[in-house]
Amino acid sequence: MLNLLALLQEPAAGDAVAVARNTNALLGAGIGIGLAIVGAGIGLGRIGGSVAESIARQPEAATEIRGAGLLIAVLLEGATIIALVFALLFK
Repeated sequence: MLNLLALLQEPAAGDAVAVARNTNALLGAGIGIGLAIVGAGIGLGRIGGSVAESIARQPEAATEIRGAGLLIAVLLEGATIIALVFALLFK
């Protein structure tokens, strides 16, 4: 609400508007980065748990399971890094 009031003020108060926009941009970037990191942590935890459970059930297929889990984890990390870069660029 205060941001709307700042937009309605005189043009001489443009500095306050610029500061408010920059603050909101930093807040949005922080939220985006936090969500990307939390999502990656949850995803990697689930991948690791599933791989461990799968290897425990079929030890003879451990190399195939480990390779598939590693591939999925690498793809997840790549998507997380892209999300972090976009959050920093869009601020």
